[in-house]
Amino acid sequence: LVFFEGHWVGRDQLAAAAADLAEALRDAGVESGEVVASLVPTSPAAVAAMFGVWAAGAALLPLNVRLTPDERAKVMTEVRPAAVVELEDDRLSVVPVPDAQPVDREIALVLYTSGTTGQPKPVMLRHRSVLAGIDAVLDTIGLRAAAKKSSSPMPNLVPFSLNLWSGLYNVCFSLRVGAPIVLMRAFDPGEFASLVRRFGIKSSVLAPGMLAMLLDDPGVNDLAPLRFVRNATAPLSPERARAFRERFGVVVLNGYGQSELGGEVVGWNAADAREFADTKLGAVGRPHPGIEVSIRGEGDERLPAGEVGEVCVRSPYVMAGYLAREAESARFTDDGLLRTGDLGRFDHDGFLWLEGRRSELINRSGLKVFPGEVEEALRDHATVGDVAVAAMPDDRVGEVPWAFVVPRAGAALDDAELEAHARERLVPYKVPARFVAVDALPRNEVGKVVRRELQARFSA
Repeated sequence: LVFFEGHWVGRDQLAAAAADLAEALRDAGVESGEVVASLVPTSPAAVAAMFGVWAAGAALLPLNVRLTPDERAKVMTEVRPAAVVELEDDRLSVVPVPDAQPVDREIALVLYTSGTTGQPKPVMLRHRSVLAGIDAVLDTIGLRAAAKKSSSPMPNLVPFSLNLWSGLYNVCFSLRVGAPIVLMRAFDPGEFASLVRRFGIKSSVLAPGMLAMLLDDPGVNDLAPLRFVRNATAPLSPERARAFRERFGVVVLNGYGQSELGGEVVGWNAADAREFADTKLGAVGRPHPGIEVSIRGEGDERLPAGEVGEVCVRSPYVMAGYLAREAESARFTDDGLLRTGDLGRFDHDGFLWLEGRRSELINRSGLKVFPGEVEEALRDHATVGDVAVAAMPDDRVGEVPWAFVVPRAGAALDDAELEAHARERLVPYKVPARFVAVDALPRNEVGKVVRRELQARFSA
């Protein structure tokens, strides 16, 4: 069952729509192992489109309906799908596309990465990888066992767009345990709170931007019976997580995954949440069963607990590669772990803490500055509502950190005060060279800060 904008759509109706689409795709000449793009907006029809494409033996390429014509053309040129699925008059329609590029028949999804540090890349995921990744998370949090004991699983409120992997992942996650799905056309704090009350939602998944919207909305003061939120797409700072818990009584736990990893590979189980949620606020959890995570140094050596290096992962559900970008697919260590491009460290209890992207590391005259560490030091200042730190060119030392700060409502930033605050918490070379007030931080569709936009804007 899928609930959307006040109405339920049943399994039989979804199955019929998926079967009709599969037949239409075959009639249009789509063959097994080809790619089909979906331009269907978030709705039950998007769920039917996903399964219709798979029923036809094709791989699904979800396209953001807000792409500009130029952006869409670039994707179509690179991926070369065999057809595009659209929604016309509440019915799924098929537009054939010539010169299709085939993929392996095991490929279920072609997903573009978020592109926070460069151009988005098309990731290929296999059917078995998608299922394995979902099952690993279900087993970690105990939902699969709980679902077997319950005849009526709790509905899963999915606040993400179904044009994004985070949305599709949560739909598949729900269907795997037979849970009803509640969709939102777009995230709205008031509507989210209303749906939580209506369906008795006790746990949900949100992105950092959604959590911020809930915190900043004066009309939302109660999220009962919500108790836990799994934060997805980017880590939430301990300060924000603490503020969310104080206001709503809801525990926010980070997880870690990437499109290239097929989903979440590090997270929290119930026992860890009970024991460590207060003392390890900000950590992304511990590796799921069957996942190997190693922190590697510049020479690919394994680093001990407490040392920061690149997060490398061995997973049974890692990507099959980047479509049409074979050279970029060779991102593995000599012993077969995927280089994620993320920087992190393990603590002595085996919890992973992220420090940012390797490409965003600031090299100040040979000294390394992690943007996340500087951001965390600034976030607890009374005038700071949000902050991002990025590398800016400097003739003398190469690069220096700048802090781009969104002031709290009604607050005025004082550069000298912020600098003094930073110097109390950081060694001198990590203190930002400049503090820049901005109205908002640029974020992509999944809520990640796009630092390169700040760099481009203020380097000009």
